[in-house]
Amino acid sequence: MFSPELAVNALIAGLLLGGFYAAVTIGISISFGILDIVNIAHPAFIILGSYIAYILNAQLGIDPIIAAIIALPAFYVLGAAIYQVYHVAFEMRGREALSGLAFFFGLLFITEVLLILVFGVDYRYVQASYVDQSINIGFINLPKRMLIPCLISILMFIALQLFLSRTFIGRAIMAVAQDQLALRLMAASPTRIKRIAFAISIATASLAGAFLIIIQPVEPSVGREYIGRVFAICVLGGLGSLPGTIIAAMLLGIAESFTSTFYGPSWAPAVSFGILLLTLAFRPAGLLGR
Repeated sequence: MFSPELAVNALIAGLLLGGFYAAVTIGISISFGILDIVNIAHPAFIILGSYIAYILNAQLGIDPIIAAIIALPAFYVLGAAIYQVYHVAFEMRGREALSGLAFFFGLLFITEVLLILVFGVDYRYVQASYVDQSINIGFINLPKRMLIPCLISILMFIALQLFLSRTFIGRAIMAVAQDQLALRLMAASPTRIKRIAFAISIATASLAGAFLIIIQPVEPSVGREYIGRVFAICVLGGLGSLPGTIIAAMLLGIAESFTSTFYGPSWAPAVSFGILLLTLAFRPAGLLGR
């Protein structure tokens, strides 16, 4: 039954959920939206980030978000290594379309199988003081397990946007998919720039994974739930637009929250993809696409 209080809480829950979706999608926005690399394995790296946060939290008692920050350099190096293999095996041979997609599908399933072999299929969760706490302002409820990831996600977006717009490497990343000749004339190697950008996209999975395991328990195959959603948000926001990504993530979060609240959670994915189809029909470039 509809009530103003319920609607306000659904709106706030949607915004918090959208903040999490933005963190999950930001790596795809860089790799797919800017570099034209269809990294279908990105959700698997997010789950890997969840398990790294789980290990450091369970063994050493480190806060999951601090654990994710500690793991950032390792994920960056992993991303750089994966891009180097992709570049040598596929880009240099002009086979990045179909063969490159198969490569990332392989990474997705290999990562998932390795996690199953090591951790099994049981759900894992983390311990933190704020996981079960909420901030109550009148009838408004703000669960900290959603609020903290949302706020950190927004800070991450602001930092990345400033990096892409204010630094030479950031501007080179934005230009690499548009005009590689001009980039070479500026004494920048397109391969090196793409390697840095892809490494950054994988590094963001560390934080997104920590957010995920704070919000819900995880098991190795849970990343499959986000494959369609992250690409939908990326396209809806406009390829290559980080502000568009966060706006699209918020819109889908709100749509799913209202649908789950008033009609049931089973309808939420249908509404989200319905919004995507309408956007593609009436504005194919996305909300803030160029």
